[in-house]
Amino acid sequence: MPFSIPLKQMSVEDKLQAIEEIWADLASTPENIPSPSWHADVLLAREKRISEGASHFLDIAEAKKAVREQLK
Repeated sequence: MPFSIPLKQMSVEDKLQAIEEIWADLASTPENIPSPSWHADVLLAREKRISEGASHFLDIAEAKKAVREQLK
């Protein structure tokens, strides 16, 4: 069903609202959204690093701190 959205006539607020509505609709049925083919490979590599002790999980506070330090 091809259609066009009048983006040039829309305000920033209208565009953001449209994005939020589309995202909410997509998020309501995540099982219908295919994962990219490379995603399984990335997850397997991460699991391997965890099991080998080369990586570890961070709680949310630690993760936020690490990101903030990288952004400095």
